[in-house]
Order: sequence, then structure tokens, then C-alpha cells
Amino acid sequence: MTIHVLSSDVIAQIAAGEVVERPASVVKELIENALDAEAGTISVEMQEGGKRLIRVSDNGSGIPSEEAELAVLRHATSKLMAIDDLDRLTTLGFRGEALAAIASISRMSLVSRAAGESAGTSIRLEGGCIMSREAIGAPQGTVITVENLFYNTPARLKFLKKETTERQAVNALVSRYAMAYPHVRFILHQGNQEVLHTTGSGELRGVLAEVYGIDMAAEMLEVVPLDDIPDRPDLAAIEVYGFAGLPSLNRSNRNQITLFVNGRWVQDANLTYAVVQAYHTMLMVGRYPVATLLITLPPEEVDVNVHPTKAQVRFRQADAVFSAVQRAVRHALVEHAPPPTARGEVLWGSADWAARRDRLAQITGERMSQLGLSAEGIEETGQYAQQRPPEEASTTELPERKKRVLPMLRVIGQVGGTYVVAEGPRGLYLIDQHAAHERILFEQFMAERQSGDMASQELLEAVVIELAPDQMALVEGSLDDLQAVGFHIEVFGRSAIRVLAIPALVAQGDPGEALLAALGEIECGEMPTEATAEQKVISRVCKQAAIKAGQILSFPEMEALIRRLEGCQSPQTCPHGRPTMIHISAEELAKQFGRLGAI
Repeated sequence: MTIHVLSSDVIAQIAAGEVVERPASVVKELIENALDAEAGTISVEMQEGGKRLIRVSDNGSGIPSEEAELAVLRHATSKLMAIDDLDRLTTLGFRGEALAAIASISRMSLVSRAAGESAGTSIRLEGGCIMSREAIGAPQGTVITVENLFYNTPARLKFLKKETTERQAVNALVSRYAMAYPHVRFILHQGNQEVLHTTGSGELRGVLAEVYGIDMAAEMLEVVPLDDIPDRPDLAAIEVYGFAGLPSLNRSNRNQITLFVNGRWVQDANLTYAVVQAYHTMLMVGRYPVATLLITLPPEEVDVNVHPTKAQVRFRQADAVFSAVQRAVRHALVEHAPPPTARGEVLWGSADWAARRDRLAQITGERMSQLGLSAEGIEETGQYAQQRPPEEASTTELPERKKRVLPMLRVIGQVGGTYVVAEGPRGLYLIDQHAAHERILFEQFMAERQSGDMASQELLEAVVIELAPDQMALVEGSLDDLQAVGFHIEVFGRSAIRVLAIPALVAQGDPGEALLAALGEIECGEMPTEATAEQKVISRVCKQAAIKAGQILSFPEMEALIRRLEGCQSPQTCPHGRPTMIHISAEELAKQFGRLGAI
């Protein structure tokens, strides 16, 4: 092929692909323009997840009539004059590409009236070309309507996700801007439903209550700016403020650590790590805090011209920003939520372990009923009433298997109320009772799923659960997956759901906790297939339903656990990949006791 210059239409559509990836990208650019115009109210309306309609209205300064056509041209902006201005940007937008990019891949209309003008201006574009212009009566501000997004780029339209996923992305985006600008009133409508409505009072905690719910907002501590480091006058003035959750308010992923730099939402792994480090010794491994932090520093100390979506920034003094974030969050936690007193090692025979064992023993009967056995052999203290010999063990019939994965094991006893000790032809086995039960329940659950005989337990009274907007979107997008594993749910208002039934495996637990646990697993990442999504939900439900470490089991219960584990297709690991057992060979035991070579 000969070298040639691309047409202006192709160039515009290629450039649009860097700015507009999905409907949320359009909403982001239009909200940023409204904020730069100093709007006090921003309203977002969407239809069909943004594919059919996106409308963003604001009461900002508006676009002068003589500049209306200029505003939709590429590289036309009022926020940047020279290259040196990049070093002191105070606006969210600056490249002048957003409106042109959006117009080139949609049917767009713009209505705006600037302050001091008697009439507004309306222009209509299709594929980036201006089709009409007229004067129109309009209030001060700007209304931009985007219809049929990607109508002329079907390849991009084909790769959009399902409607609930796109709605969730927009909900999260608008919620973030509402938190970054609490003095601006944000209104979000998805279809005929109002999803978000903040007051614009300037109170960040009020916005958090609207986004996360009142109960969750009450568990968040205010983070206030600290004084500059006295012995480092060379560092720029960095202020960190916002809210950080109590250690008890934690999640299984980092998704709810929200960071803003000079009013711009950013994704920065180092700053996220700084927040996590501030909770050092306060959170269990694998748990992450909830935090909303606003970081302000001189514009010349941060480079925002790094990524096409402006979601990543570079700091001139990255270590100083990291330290400021960590110090501010840690100070709030130490002042208002002191870390738990350090304790020595908990031994199996200590009072601490006994107390935990006693608490867990109270629910042993409920958990072990899933194995078809009773807990009559356990006293209220959690101790054995008597050690039943193996011949009294249950002889529960097992389903036939094509191939035995584990050898036949003989139960010897239990260590620390956590590990079952068993003997096999090849040595000693230590079985983690929680991980083993997870595997048993998971395969039982999957077998019921494949047979279409998934057992649900209807609740005597429906449980109403308040959810944040992003969680509501997650529920709506996962109804089929939740239904498939035994949850029966219906939407109950704008930010609540009713749980009518739960999987039979967790019928003895809290329905709300079971549902939130399942949602947490879905939230951890994108689900490539429906089957994978269901398996993730099932694995989380099984984790909650399985017997816990510290629960004392009788001989029949241990025998039943081992027999059922032997019947599993993949008994060596739990559904999350942890080992269910450790094998110590007979040779290793002989070596440790110095019996190798003994006559």
C-alpha cells in the first residue's frame, strides 16, 4: 500500500477512541467541563446504559454564542494558551479534544447560554458535522445531549458490556465526582429511576451517606490536614483531608479506596499502598480499607498530561505525597480508633483459645447438620463428652466415584480444634477442617447446580438491605447469578433490596452477610463467563457456611468429614486454592525420629 494522509473523518474517529471508551467516558468529560464552568448543579440522565442517550445539564458560565461552533472543533479550548500553562493547570480539562471526539462518534446537540446573553444557542451535529444552528430560549448554562453513541463505529459498539455493567460504571463515576466536589449538587437518573441526589451543601460526610449509606458513613473517621514537616522546608505544601473507615469497615479488594488530586480522580498504586500501609497491624491479611481522600498541592508539583484519560498523574516529589497520605490517615486512626493491644502468641491451651472455642462450639450443631450428623457428642463447653472409638463412627454411604484420589484414611483425633489428624498407608495427614468442608460444600453446590436442583431456604420475613448505588447496580447486573445459587431477591426502592430466600447451605446464618459476601466475590473482578461468575459466588457462600477453625468435632463428625472429602473430585485444595491437607510421609517420620536404618 502507498503512503497517504488519512482523511479528517478517520483521524477524528481514531482520536475519539483514545478519549471515549464507553458511555462513562462521555459522562466524565462532560462533567469535567461543567465543573470547569463553575456549575453549582450538574444533572446526568441516561437511557439504556448510555448507548441510546446521555444528557448532562449544568448551570455554569455557559458558552458564548460566537464560540459555539468553535467549542466542538478539535484542539479548541479556553483553558490552555501556551505549553508552559501545563505546569500550572487548575482546570480538569485542557486538551480541547472531548467535545470533538464525542461529536465524531454520535449524534450530539448542544444548547448553551452564557451570562449576559439574552438568548441561547443550539447546534446539532452528526458524526462531527454541524447540521444546524439556531437561537433558542434557554437558562444560563449548558445542556449536551449525546444520542446513539458509536453509531458510526460498530466495532466499538460491539465491545460495550451489558447495560447493567455500563450503568454501574457511570454510577461509580458520578459518585466519585460528588465526593470530590461536595459543594456541587449532583443528580443522576438511570432510565426513570433517580440513582443519586446530593445536596451540594459542602459537607463531605453527607455525600458519603448518600453514596455508601448512613450506617457506613458513620463508621468513617475524618482525616484532617497535618502541619508541614518542620525539618523539611523544601517540601511543597501538601494537604490531605477526607474520610477513612474504621478498621472494622474493610473490604476484600482496594476498589473503595478513592483518591483525588487537586479535584481530579486518579488511579495511583503508590498512593493506594500508602493508605493500606496506614492500617498496618489493624487489618487482617487480604482485607483492605474504605477511604475517600482529597489531596491538594501546588499545580506545578503535579503533571496531569500523562494519560489520554487523565486518570494517572506524576508527582515532582512522589515520596513526600506518599508520606503525607500515610501520616494523615494514620493520625486519624490512632487518634480516634487506637489499634488493638498487641497480644502474645495464642496457644491451643490458653484462655484466649478456649474462649474462642467456646463461642464457635455454640454453632457447631448447625454447621455439622450439613453433614447429616448431630452434635450430641459435644458438651456446652466445646470439649469432648467422650472420645468415641472408630468402630462407633458413622457409616454414611458415599456416592460412587470413578477413581479414588485420596487413600483410605483413619481418623486419630483433632489438634487445636482446627486440624483433623488422620493416618493413611503412606504416613500422617493433617486436614484443615475449614478448607476441607469448603471443598465438600463447593462440589455439593456445583452438583446441585448442574442437576438444576439448587436448594433454597425461604425466609419467614423478608430482609431489607440498604446498598450503595454501585452495589445496587452490581445486584441488578448479577440477579441471574445470584438466583442460580439460591438467592431470591427483589429491588425495594432506589437503594434497597429485599432478600426473600437464601441458599440452604447458609440458612442458619445472617441473610444479609451471606448476600454481601457473595457480592464481594463478584466485585473482585470482571467475570468472563456466566459459569465463572456463578462459581465465584458459590465459593464465597461455601466459605461462609463451612465449619470454622476452633470448632470441636466428635469422632463421627470427623469421620464423616474425611469420608466426604475422600469422595470429592479435587480434595487437595479448597475452592480458593488453599491446601486442605498436609502429608507427612512414613519415611519423613522415621527420619525425624532417627529410625532410618534401624534394625
